[in-house]
Amino acid sequence: MKYKLLGKSEIKVSEVSFGCMSLQGSQQESTQMLHRALDHGITYFDTADLYDKGRNEETVGKAFQGMRDKVIIGTKVGNQWRPDGSGWDWNPRKAYILQAVETSLKRLQTDYLDLYQLHGGTIDDPIDETIEAFELLKQQGKIRCYGISSIRPNVIREYVQRSSMSSVMLQYSLLDRRPEEEVLQLLQEHQIGVLARGSLAQGLLAGKSAKSYLSYTLEEVQQAADAVQAVAGASRTMAETAVQYVLHHAAVTSAVLGIRTGAQLDQLIEVAQAPALKAEEVEALQTALKANKYEAHR
Repeated sequence: MKYKLLGKSEIKVSEVSFGCMSLQGSQQESTQMLHRALDHGITYFDTADLYDKGRNEETVGKAFQGMRDKVIIGTKVGNQWRPDGSGWDWNPRKAYILQAVETSLKRLQTDYLDLYQLHGGTIDDPIDETIEAFELLKQQGKIRCYGISSIRPNVIREYVQRSSMSSVMLQYSLLDRRPEEEVLQLLQEHQIGVLARGSLAQGLLAGKSAKSYLSYTLEEVQQAADAVQAVAGASRTMAETAVQYVLHHAAVTSAVLGIRTGAQLDQLIEVAQAPALKAEEVEALQTALKANKYEAHR
């Protein structure tokens, strides 16, 4: 397993990480999976207060009770559940963040978070106020660093300019190369780590039947899958190849894969051990399909 510093922070995370959102089994089953991942060198575990109305954080917290120094935990804030449980509303205000962090700390059974992320964001948010909240939490020692989870270039640019964030979580894969246009280079220049999600494009790059995806037609998705299969050959699986494509970009710190089953965890462990792509393999994948670009929030 390779480890990389998250942006300019002192936090090292595994190059392949565990996305906890899809954990659905019993506490015992989830704990076994999380511990098995850790045993194989996976150290970053990503959750959010939104997932399962906070129960996902509780699951992670119980699993790593007494093991806090061995794991890097990231969670997210900004989506506030309504009192009646009918849904949630966007709330990036300072007061809410300072309130929400206490609940997340309690659920995760810890007195600090390694990474606290804004779970979304719009250009109309009170961005300076949001940053103030994160900076205050850093000063208080309740978080080690902060970042945002966003695919919006205009929002990402504002946080790059105004904040000292350490990371941006965004969707990135061979079927979603929108970050390559300018976002990845911008973040690399400012030493802000990228946590990439969606590397397998809902499994379409790992053997699932082709269907339309984003702006790509079914035929184009099949074309991309065929290219991944061709590069994989006999030395890698499709999943390994798809994730290694994401990791080839120097801006990417870690690929965060959502894990729900033991089979998916096996795949995650295999991916973490796969050899990096050669330059000619990256080129073969990139020429298989025209890169898409962000159409909104530019």
